[in-house]
Amino acid sequence: MQNKMQKNLKLAGVVFMLAGLGFMAVGGAVFLRAQAGLESLGAVYEAQGIELSYNENGEFVDRGSVDTGNEILSLLKDDWKYPLNERNLDPGDPLVNTSDELMVQFSTISYHVMHGEHTVTLEEDAEYMGEVFEAGEYDVPVDGRYWSDFDRMHPLDSQVRELAWSPLVHGLLAELSAGVSADYLAQFAFFISLLIMGFGGTFAVGGLFMIRASKS
Repeated sequence: MQNKMQKNLKLAGVVFMLAGLGFMAVGGAVFLRAQAGLESLGAVYEAQGIELSYNENGEFVDRGSVDTGNEILSLLKDDWKYPLNERNLDPGDPLVNTSDELMVQFSTISYHVMHGEHTVTLEEDAEYMGEVFEAGEYDVPVDGRYWSDFDRMHPLDSQVRELAWSPLVHGLLAELSAGVSADYLAQFAFFISLLIMGFGGTFAVGGLFMIRASKS
């Protein structure tokens, strides 16, 4: 009876060890792919060479202004509720190569779009909801409006929307969003790979102890 229990314990230990080694192999493969993904992202960021700006005190600035820099960060943290880790805003490494820096860049572009002003021209008089707009040029502020906030039927707003939220702006924001997603996915895959390898190591060690116990 005891020999049978020892054999079963040894068999279970072998199964646990094999399962653990299998998990470690899978985790290692995921780790290598995640590492390759992170290195590729790093190479892309190096090639693009986009940098954030800081003053001599290490404060984030936009076009030399600390106040504007703070407003951009406020848009990101307060309005959009993004959990910004400001330790990634490193004056010693201004290259945009982390998800936090990408989101600051995203916020910078959005901020300037929403605080811009554009000149639109009406070739002829236009009436909208009882108001007459005479032909001529108008300077129209974006006034913090997003793409969907504009009235497409308004003779002025319909033009400002296209000028402010241009295909170029949408393309840049989409590229930054893709970068943030890719960075998060690579980091997540990296974490999962370590978790799988740790899980596999635990199984393998447990199996080894079971095999040793079966011999005693």
